[in-house]
Amino acid sequence: MGGASEHPLLEIRGAVKDFGGVRALAGVDLAVRAGARHALIGPNGAGKTTLFHLLGGQLAPTRGRIFLDGTDITALPPEARARRGLARSFQIVNCFPDATALENVQLALLAHHPARHAWWRPLNGAGALTAAADALLRQLGLTEWAGHPTRQLPYGGQRRLDLAVALAGSPRLLLLDEPTAGLSPEETTEMVTLLSALPREQTLLVIEHDMDVVFHLADRVTVLAGGEVLADGPPEAIRADPAVQRAYFGGA
Repeated sequence: MGGASEHPLLEIRGAVKDFGGVRALAGVDLAVRAGARHALIGPNGAGKTTLFHLLGGQLAPTRGRIFLDGTDITALPPEARARRGLARSFQIVNCFPDATALENVQLALLAHHPARHAWWRPLNGAGALTAAADALLRQLGLTEWAGHPTRQLPYGGQRRLDLAVALAGSPRLLLLDEPTAGLSPEETTEMVTLLSALPREQTLLVIEHDMDVVFHLADRVTVLAGGEVLADGPPEAIRADPAVQRAYFGGA
């Protein structure tokens, strides 16, 4: 137990990202402890999505290092990071639109299975695979949509299916990019409830614009502004920080 607290689950040291003459990230340091519900907020253009691209392996930093559970993953491609327990859910739903909800989750489970190359034949009839997929759909409130093509699901259902696909690999660290974007107030409440109910073995790092969601879900908040960390701390400290109010809330 004691060893788990010796280093953060995720650590970013001095992350810099340049795009030509534009510096999107200017030396970001960030530590996310295991079991945290950690929110990443900031005004548009602050560098939040760029930072997620660095964490997911979609972009390489200009300078800086990224560590997952003490191991340097800076040079690893996205699939290698996924094997180490990092999953990412994007702003745009990333599921196969013509596959059913059940098939999307089965395929995600299959991609993480050690015998995936030998499993292609029994995909439709594999009892254990179907049971695991059914369990994830039930966890996300999607059982009634299991046999429907993804494109037929309401938008809130598609966002929850995207979360089910991300959870299929039982990730240790889940990166969520605007999980409530485009959702109704009722759907937003449902999503926050689902995320809050996830086991603490699954650490969350969430980009979120909805401050109600942030302050309901997060136990730690990092504020980016101009590609730099403006503030980092518990939600109540962030809410009261005058610099955050000026930069993010317009001083309100």
